[in-house]
Amino acid sequence: MKLIYAIVNNDDSTLVSSSLTKAGFFATKLATTGGFLRAGNTTFMICTEDDKVDEAIEVIAKHSKKRTQMVPSSATYGVSVYTAFPVEVTVGGATIFVTNVERFEKF
Repeated sequence: MKLIYAIVNNDDSTLVSSSLTKAGFFATKLATTGGFLRAGNTTFMICTEDDKVDEAIEVIAKHSKKRTQMVPSSATYGVSVYTAFPVEVTVGGATIFVTNVERFEKF
């Protein structure tokens, strides 16, 4: 058995969740926050058989889209002088970790 952790953008989480369910996967959703942009994410925890890992990842990848977004940034000029200017960054997509499961029980 494998445990898949999939971190996706909140904008994609509803579609990813429903698509995983339609494909027969059970997922636990956690509300998480990214450290870089401090923006909301959804982390899915999916436990599945080894031979189903690639299928689950395909479902997640199909519904997790990368996009660009303007975010505020700041630069410091000397003592107590700063200016804010927008910077374009890529957001979305998915970050996926797959780990081995030693024991799995469902009551």
